[in-house]
Amino acid sequence: MDKLKIIRNTYLSYSVLIIILITFMVRASNNMMMTTISLFSKYDLHFGQLEVGLTESLMALATFITTGLINSRLDTVRRRYLFIGSNIGFTIVLAVMQFSNFITVWIFIAVAGLAFGAIMPNIITSAGMIGDKKVREKVLGIYTLALSVSLIAGPALESYILKFEPLRYIFLFFVPLGIVASVLSPFLRFPDSKSEIKKKKIRVFGEPGFRVAVYAILAYNIIFALLITFGGIYARSVLKLSLSDVSLLFTGFFIVSFSSRLFISWKAPENLWHYLGTAIIITLTGIIFLFFGVNDIIYIIAYLLLGIPHGVTYPLSIVSISRTFDMSYSNMANSYFFSIMMAIGIITPTAGGLIENAIGFRYMFLALFPVILFLLFASNSNMKKMKFKATEVA
Repeated sequence: MDKLKIIRNTYLSYSVLIIILITFMVRASNNMMMTTISLFSKYDLHFGQLEVGLTESLMALATFITTGLINSRLDTVRRRYLFIGSNIGFTIVLAVMQFSNFITVWIFIAVAGLAFGAIMPNIITSAGMIGDKKVREKVLGIYTLALSVSLIAGPALESYILKFEPLRYIFLFFVPLGIVASVLSPFLRFPDSKSEIKKKKIRVFGEPGFRVAVYAILAYNIIFALLITFGGIYARSVLKLSLSDVSLLFTGFFIVSFSSRLFISWKAPENLWHYLGTAIIITLTGIIFLFFGVNDIIYIIAYLLLGIPHGVTYPLSIVSISRTFDMSYSNMANSYFFSIMMAIGIITPTAGGLIENAIGFRYMFLALFPVILFLLFASNSNMKKMKFKATEVA
């Protein structure tokens, strides 16, 4: 009995290690691309604000296509091949981005988005495959911590490199991370194909637990998408921070995110609303600081404040999903959730580019205040209806 327990724990540790390593390598590289592509488009390719927004939207659209239309419909075997191929494809994009011009950059961005859309949902599904609820949520917590560490490492490394190298060559330094992820990708644990056979249909969007996750992530990711796309440009053009300091600003943001995620990771709260509600309120506070961010001190405070909901919202959203759906439906639910996150990334940067041109960076955030307030009440309403099991319908 003890020997069986040792084998089981060893296999669990091995699975978690693979999840941590792949998550770190992929997310550090992808986050670097997300925070850099707008700066690269603006200051290297000399794109206008609308075109800058479109670059982020294209990456999100490509990711959405993979997560929502492809990954969610594939069986386990095909999804594994797609996952491995996507890691290799993303690594190739990192290697060739330095050769981008105003035409080829759109192709490279699209391929990167397609690849990323096949990688992250499968990592989430793998992290949520543990049968025991407490252990599963611990593993999901470890997974989100690995995400946070990678989000710190990416901008920190980029900030250091930009002191010596031009922006165009930054992608090349992340190729080794992509290579490691590609080598490890065949070892990621996938669900047994039999566990994904569905005898009944399920209304994913009809589940209050899923809607709580969606409303919470909407309340934060709309703001985050705008910060990623235009926040660095505002800091560089208006506040006159250097490109290295802009990357350092994102590093500080992700350090606060990591600290928040570390705080909730060791013991997932039974009452998710205490954390999610607080996170949305802090988001509203961050919006106010952004509006008054006419100097670098206030602007930095806004970024640090907004790092808190970034750390809290995503892990608690996937915990809400894991409590709502069993393993048979986890890939579908995770793919839909991730595709919704990408839909935010499709619409927000383009719309943000138009709005910013019309009313300016600071007023753009102020205009979102009532939207986030509505999502706060919508999240609370669905939390009251939430039951931690999937409702199946014939």
